[in-house]
Amino acid sequence: MEIQPKASKRAPFSSSASFKNKLCTVIETNVFQNTILALIIINAIILGAETSASVMASIGGVLLLVDKVLLAIFVLEIIARIYVYRGDFFRDSWSLFDFCVVAIALIPVSGQFAVLRSLRVLRVLRILTIVPSMRRVVGALVGAIPGLTSIAMVLLLIYYVFAVIATNLFSVDHPAFFGTLGDSLYTLFQVMTLESWSMGVARPVMETHPYAWLFFVPFILIATFTMLNLFIAIIVNAMQTFSEQEAKETREAMQQAQNHIEADLHSEVRSLRGEIAELKGMLSDIKQGR
Repeated sequence: MEIQPKASKRAPFSSSASFKNKLCTVIETNVFQNTILALIIINAIILGAETSASVMASIGGVLLLVDKVLLAIFVLEIIARIYVYRGDFFRDSWSLFDFCVVAIALIPVSGQFAVLRSLRVLRVLRILTIVPSMRRVVGALVGAIPGLTSIAMVLLLIYYVFAVIATNLFSVDHPAFFGTLGDSLYTLFQVMTLESWSMGVARPVMETHPYAWLFFVPFILIATFTMLNLFIAIIVNAMQTFSEQEAKETREAMQQAQNHIEADLHSEVRSLRGEIAELKGMLSDIKQGR
């Protein structure tokens, strides 16, 4: 009779574990992930529609209601994932990104926080965490940050040197472009992007300084055609490295699975051999008994 209370005490734990396992299975299914992806896309369309005054005047109430319902679904999804994964949820960078994006939408949007209302659109970025190909691209970009930072520092140094030279040479005759160091930096940025650099900047300067092309052409060759291409090279190399790492991890996982299968087969073969040996012994004993 004393066994019944013990069983009743253990029942909630096993029930909770069973519910957690079922919830984990649901969360990790493709159907669930695709549903969340579809809801994010719908939410993105709604947030875009809310920027139209005519749309808001006609169906604004419906859009706001649907937006709140979608936000509630996203909050429940995050809570479910925290319940299932516990500490592992906060150790995963993608999960933390989802948590922060959804949490921003829960901040009050009245008073001094009204500007945060526009940040609701960040929920659309959750697509990056769901679509594997996008996750690979973002992962490669994050991996390229050290190399990009080094190139950015070199480019900044080049900018500074050319800006100081330009300010010293052209500030008197062209104060609008090169009057201060800040003006020179902005003008050189325009030149680097090749936006009206010749007719808008270089040729007016060359009217008073005929040899100014000796300044602008080397700057474009260094800043535009060399440094920016280095940015692209670093990103491409990071993408290739990331892809190779994924392929290596896939091969290692397949090799481990193959090793497990081979080990299981060897174990089963040894077990079968032992059973066959026992059967032979039994048959031998039967024959001797006859």
